[in-house]
Amino acid sequence: MASDHYFSAQPGTPEARRPLTVVLDGEVRNLTTSGGIFSPDGIDKGTAVLLAEVPPPPPSGQFLDIGCGWGPLALTLALKSPGATVTAVDINERAVALTNDNAQALGLANVHACLPEEVDPELRFDTIWSNPPIRIGKNELHSLLMHWLPRLAPQGTAWLVVQKNLGSDSLQRWLAAELPAEFQVSRDSTSKAFRVLRIRRG
Repeated sequence: MASDHYFSAQPGTPEARRPLTVVLDGEVRNLTTSGGIFSPDGIDKGTAVLLAEVPPPPPSGQFLDIGCGWGPLALTLALKSPGATVTAVDINERAVALTNDNAQALGLANVHACLPEEVDPELRFDTIWSNPPIRIGKNELHSLLMHWLPRLAPQGTAWLVVQKNLGSDSLQRWLAAELPAEFQVSRDSTSKAFRVLRIRRG
């Protein structure tokens, strides 16, 4: 199945691009998708919860989407905050290309999708949005989050959506224990079997 390969650098399924019509930031958008990425047929339930529950991002700043797929979070951040710079990361090269192409189709010059190792290690982020790839396994997930969350700027906030039955509460406890003391971890909301976690750097 294509979904088995969405966290591979190069999906095992051939790329077959096709049109994708979705609503982002309140308007219908005509985009492009392909198999071999996360949720290729539209906005998955977790991402939809995150988009519905999080407050609007600041008008400007450095933003990050962890695990961008075809780009729903990165594109929404860019649409809502034209003055921001949005970095979208994914280990899946097909997802990176689709997010960049979808940003171009929407005229969003403030989106840059890339592989994680291509991000400037000195860059700090004011806002992070993510529907993290829980199914990569606990150790890999923990490494992923501890790579990016400490890169929140002072007063920066990260928002994560995690399904309850996939360990959202235990992940919240783990983050609270592992992140440095200046980070506050809380459950912001619960909707449709998902938790939205908020991580703020004081």
